[in-house]
Order: sequence, then structure tokens, then C-alpha cells
Amino acid sequence: QAQLVESGGGLVQTGGSLRLSCAASGFTFSSYRMSWYRQAPGKERELVADITNPGGPTSYADSVKGRFTISRDNAKKTLYLQMNSLKPEDTAVYYCNARYMGLNYWGQGTQVTVSS
Repeated sequence: QAQLVESGGGLVQTGGSLRLSCAASGFTFSSYRMSWYRQAPGKERELVADITNPGGPTSYADSVKGRFTISRDNAKKTLYLQMNSLKPEDTAVYYCNARYMGLNYWGQGTQVTVSS
């Protein structure tokens, strides 16, 4: 059974940093394209960052470019999101996503709150 479990969220002041982790199990992690999404209250879920293979192409939402870094460790079956220079508008529930050949898995989300 595929499972994604996010951790690392919390309350941080403006300008602070957090590192999110997403532990995967029950599927071949290295074959999957991995992404971080977020959803703020009253807003649609949006793509934050995306990665194929370690060291491979990554993409970011314009709003987080230069501040967030996505990475993955296939040996540990873990996805990461390093978030620096956090802003109040980064407040959201952050979700881990895995996609491959029509298969699509989501984690339960982790709350990130940035205070002004």
C-alpha cells in the first residue's frame, strides 16, 4: 500500500526557515516524479516545486523561486523541501505528491504557518 507521510511543518516568523520531509513507502520511489503542493485557506491547491531524479531537472512556482529548494534521496525514499526567507503568504498546508504512469499518490499534508 502506497503511503506518503509529511513532517517538518510548524509556526515560524517571517524570514525564518523550515525543512519539510516526505517519507514514502509501498511503491518504487525512484521511478516516481515527486512534487510539493500547497493549499491556503480559501484557495486552490497549487504546485510549489517538482523534481524528477536526484540532481535532475527541477521546477518551481514563481512565488518561491530563489527561496525554496526541492530535493530527494532515493536511498532513503524521502522527498525534501527547504524553505528559506518565509513570508506570511507561504502559510498553507503543504502536500507531497508522487506520480508515475497514471498512478498518483498524496500525503495527508503538514501545516506551515508564517507569522508577520
